[in-house]
Amino acid sequence: GHLWRETAWGSRSGGSERQVLLFILCFCLCQSRAETLLYSLAEEMERDAFVGNIANDLELPPSQLAARKARVVSEGNEQLFRLNQNTGVLTAKESLDREEICPQRETCTLFFKIFLENPLQLIRGQVELLDVNDNSPEFPEKEMVLEIVETASPGSRFPLESARDKDVGSNGLQNYTLASNSHFSIALGKEKDGEKYAELVLERQLDREEKPQLNLLLTASDGGSPPRSATAQVRVVVLDANDNIPVFGREVYEVRLAENSPREQRVVKLAAVDPDEGSYGKVRYAFTQILERSRHLFELNPDTGEIRVAGNLDFEEAKTHKMMVKATDGGGLSSHCKVQVEVLDVNDNAPEIALTSRTASIPEDAPPRTVVALFSVRDRDSGDNGRTECAIDGDLPFSLTPAFENYYEVRTKEALDRERTAEYNISITARDWGTRRLSSRESLLVQVADVNDNPPRFTQGVYTMWVSENNGPMLRIGSVKATDADEGKNARVSYALVAQEGKEQRKEVSVNSENGEVYVLRPLDYEEVRAVEVTVRATDGGSPPLSALAVLRVVVRDENDNAPVVLHPSRESSAAAAAGELVPRWAREGYLVAKVVAVDADAGQNAWLSYELAKATEPGLFRVGLQSGEVRTARAVAERDATRQRLVVLVRDRGQPPRSASATLAIALVDGFSEAHVRGSEQAPAAEPDGPLTLSLIVCLACVSALFLATAVAALVLRLRRAGQSEADPLPTFPKPAAESNAGSLPRSYLYDVCFAGGTVNSEFRFLRPLLPCFPAGLPPGPGQQRSSLCSQEPANLGEEDAF
Repeated sequence: GHLWRETAWGSRSGGSERQVLLFILCFCLCQSRAETLLYSLAEEMERDAFVGNIANDLELPPSQLAARKARVVSEGNEQLFRLNQNTGVLTAKESLDREEICPQRETCTLFFKIFLENPLQLIRGQVELLDVNDNSPEFPEKEMVLEIVETASPGSRFPLESARDKDVGSNGLQNYTLASNSHFSIALGKEKDGEKYAELVLERQLDREEKPQLNLLLTASDGGSPPRSATAQVRVVVLDANDNIPVFGREVYEVRLAENSPREQRVVKLAAVDPDEGSYGKVRYAFTQILERSRHLFELNPDTGEIRVAGNLDFEEAKTHKMMVKATDGGGLSSHCKVQVEVLDVNDNAPEIALTSRTASIPEDAPPRTVVALFSVRDRDSGDNGRTECAIDGDLPFSLTPAFENYYEVRTKEALDRERTAEYNISITARDWGTRRLSSRESLLVQVADVNDNPPRFTQGVYTMWVSENNGPMLRIGSVKATDADEGKNARVSYALVAQEGKEQRKEVSVNSENGEVYVLRPLDYEEVRAVEVTVRATDGGSPPLSALAVLRVVVRDENDNAPVVLHPSRESSAAAAAGELVPRWAREGYLVAKVVAVDADAGQNAWLSYELAKATEPGLFRVGLQSGEVRTARAVAERDATRQRLVVLVRDRGQPPRSASATLAIALVDGFSEAHVRGSEQAPAAEPDGPLTLSLIVCLACVSALFLATAVAALVLRLRRAGQSEADPLPTFPKPAAESNAGSLPRSYLYDVCFAGGTVNSEFRFLRPLLPCFPAGLPPGPGQQRSSLCSQEPANLGEEDAF
């Protein structure tokens, strides 16, 4: 075998048109080349006969052929060749018979293509099948009968049926010879198409009475080495005198006929004239030389000489039909004419689309101009009827690029997006240029493979979930959800909590990595933790993975699990003092006796406190403010009222169920502090009833003084702590949290100032404002702190003074 290389358009004529076409082709193919491999192979070679070495001719190592999945494809349905990917050797799959593959053709060329993938490359190849002299000439009949009138003059020629040789060229039919005789010789002629024929030439006058018939041996031989030959008997019957023979108007009848001509359509009417009378002048017609395929397509009326269409003509099968017609009169004389029918092409074949290579799926990030498929278009018609054009139906991101000859590449025009379109059904339409344009369509399904180009997306930027305090462990409170527009593992989302730099990972909340369900791991205490805020990351399974963040805020609901705590009066001070509060007997209605201060560690309505008088020595003498807890006189103190009064104040929150606490107040009704003290001192030995009151006043004075000093020290320490913590935490801190709504009362210490007026037994006892600081509105107390209810009162109330 041997190799020729040429460009796909190299066979076209030069000039400016060729340069433009070459430029367009090179631009569209992006430096792709089409090479033609030319080989030759003698027919009848044994199976797996060597044709050529593709690897050597393409200058490629055999390993690359295997790596690129090289394969050979023959044109047509039958695969004639086999390619060894390991060696690059091209062999014939079966023994090839040129006469079967290319009957009656001078040259027999077999076309094939080599396809290489990764990258896609197509190489054309041709194998010229060389003729071998393996067929002998054959006569249609072993015996030919010629009826020649005895009056035929010397030099008359009589055509003989030609022999057929399936071989071509020098191996085909070359010569006719006639065995030696005294009456005839052989003369050779050649048709326009180069086909040789033989004629019998009369050399000497015949005499029927001398010899009524002659037997001649005709030999046909080819030019092979060694030559092959065939023989036939020519029996010449000498007829009695019939001095006129039928005469055709023309020696050759040429007819042009469309291939879609219907049956019974007349092709031609032959007319042979014989001037004789009677049976000698009656002419009958018959085919003498006609191919078998033509015999089924045409019929001859033996009486009229009309030739009509008898079958379906097909330009693609045979472009011409040749036949010899003999006209014979009643006396046995005959003459011959030739009829040549040229079949005209009609656009009766739609283009044929053959997908040579296709890509089942393409990644969505494939660059533009990526080759998706390679296909060829063939139209069996000729001229404009066989000229085709291709297009892609619809507005799709794909284009057609001519490769070479009748091959096209399907390429992407732009970037693809699987999330917008997951697959494309590409419909390719091929049309010819005939007057009645025919078309065919082929569908190509292309799947768009997913690429991890979409991060997960949370349905919410911030997820807020609620949980009641004192919850059980591993309590599911909700779930977070993120979706990914990709598919497969690229859309498989997993969840995880994000550890923030410099902060300890929160251990109260956990997120299921598979489904995003949120669990509270341990019981929460509203008084310790109001809310837990973490960051959740959703990560897909792509490579590299993409992620998104969302904020998860778990808010703790308060439960009424804390009872009110009475800060003033304390149980110890109430138990120690016989008379905790002093009320002058001249006190009028609304006189402030004392203030019950209580707090509730809960929040909301669970910390809204109300005060009510549960028990009193004199029920109608005192009343308690429902919201403030202030104990005031309900009426003016009367002389009949008992000196010692005992009140029980009930503090209740508004939770469900409500919780409560009680405070006990001891109140002494006195006329004056000094007078009571003197009277108590003088009558102390006698153990008068006023003695305990004086002792109580002394104890109260000592307690108040100690309380004042402790309050001053606590206020100083508190200010120092607040100053130190303001840099790290903007919120002040107290021992116990209070409700966000600031409901209830904060602890307050009272400063009592005892003044003794000179020269009088009356003393004044003044009630001053508390020493603990108040927090500005809008500034929440820190952990362990409680906002004082007094902060909401008017300054006049905070500085209220009462004397007795």
